Amino acid sequence: MGPRRQRINEDDPLTRAIAPPANESQQQRESRIQAEQDAKRISDAIDEELNRQRIADRRSPKPTKILLLGQSESGKSTTLKNFQLMHSPKAFRAEKAYWRGVIQINIVQSIHAILDLISRAHTTSHSIIAANQPGPSSLSLNHTPHASHSSAPSPPPSNNRDYPFITAEHLKLKMRLAPLTQVEAALIRKILPPGQLGHSEGFGLHEVCVNSSLGWKGAFHRLLSHGAGNRESCESVDMIDWSDPDDPGVILHACAEDMKRLWMDPIIKKLMEVEKMRPEEMAGFFLDDLDRVTSPRYVPTDDDVLRARIKTLGVSEHRFTVRYGPLGTAMNHDWHVFDVGGHRSLVPLVAAWAPYFDDMNAIIFLAPISCFDQVLQEDPSVNRLADSFLLWKTIVSHPLLKKTDLVLFLNKCDILRAKLESGIRLGDYITSYGNRPNDFESASLYLKKKFAALMKEHSGDRPFYCHFTSVTDMKSTSLILQNVQDVIVRDNLKRSALMG
Repeated sequence: MGPRRQRINEDDPLTRAIAPPANESQQQRESRIQAEQDAKRISDAIDEELNRQRIADRRSPKPTKILLLGQSESGKSTTLKNFQLMHSPKAFRAEKAYWRGVIQINIVQSIHAILDLISRAHTTSHSIIAANQPGPSSLSLNHTPHASHSSAPSPPPSNNRDYPFITAEHLKLKMRLAPLTQVEAALIRKILPPGQLGHSEGFGLHEVCVNSSLGWKGAFHRLLSHGAGNRESCESVDMIDWSDPDDPGVILHACAEDMKRLWMDPIIKKLMEVEKMRPEEMAGFFLDDLDRVTSPRYVPTDDDVLRARIKTLGVSEHRFTVRYGPLGTAMNHDWHVFDVGGHRSLVPLVAAWAPYFDDMNAIIFLAPISCFDQVLQEDPSVNRLADSFLLWKTIVSHPLLKKTDLVLFLNKCDILRAKLESGIRLGDYITSYGNRPNDFESASLYLKKKFAALMKEHSGDRPFYCHFTSVTDMKSTSLILQNVQDVIVRDNLKRSALMG
């Protein structure tokens, strides 16, 4: 048995890997032993630091954990930015150089969406002209307009007399704006780490996605700081190399007049109306501010950063120090805010991730109530507002989340108000609304009652916290978040038996 066990040890790959070289000299042996001792010392120091951190975590108060939930484009990332602006304003403003690049991508993608629409409309115009010529082709007119999210050529509308026709001037404008493709590619290379490009569909073009775990801001920081002399500490504006001839802002400024001409063109406006394309309702809309955001030395404002849009994938964690209590006795407390991003609908995923978030103090659920006339991108048969109702029902009824405070943000109220005032009827999409008045007060109250009824039905007498929000409005959102923080702190103290 002895010799056989020895043979097994000698043949073991790990034993062979860590064995010293057969012909090792005395000097090589001393160097190897010194390197092993150094490695062990570093390893022991790391273990000691981790142990100290674990002890400190046990002794310090538990952090307050907040989970942001909602569909893609519901306002989760904007709510997170509001938290950052409230509790880490210096860090928030130090990132403006990064967001300048994101805003430039938003501009280019909005323009590309319109240019894609022109291409489809040009094909449609030819179809209408051919269909109106004498001959058998005139029999093929009985079609319905294509959905606004389709990237396929548009069939001729049945009422083609009102269809806006693309002119030669529009096609020339499209050619002059071709350099924007290079701008988008350059910005994507800056923002995303190599090999990590992600896309999702939207408006017939690709939307840039970033993985929240990849540190995309860090990659962008390294590129920007190179232009700022590699200083370790500098203002965000100092990270921008204004003299760089390859700066994408140079081309954007050169194309500014053509972009404004495209956006303000009455035929293009009519075309977008016919195709039900409303880019101003989307996050990352800056076409009304082209003079300012394409200026040669443009630096984003706080409001610009809140409106900027880049889709994130996965779960990201953000830590803040929150002060609460009367002046003179205010206490600091750690808050961890988690953002679950990247999904149009989260309903199928709740069962998978709920066990990982059962220790949350609160969930802020964002329901974009302006999307009552929109459908899910991945399933055009599902209304987006109906999907929010279903997700809310899934959350309030989940047994692992029954002790978690739920705070409902009925978001994008500004867009809902504008839609209703423009004549778009809620009852045409939500049949249970019937013939009630088509104004914001009636519609918002009805939707609030619907969410409250779902909670009462599936979660009993649980407290119902609800706020009407437009999270791109810094001032009102700051007040709402302060109120939410007070409620969460108060409830936590009650559970700790520190309050009656």
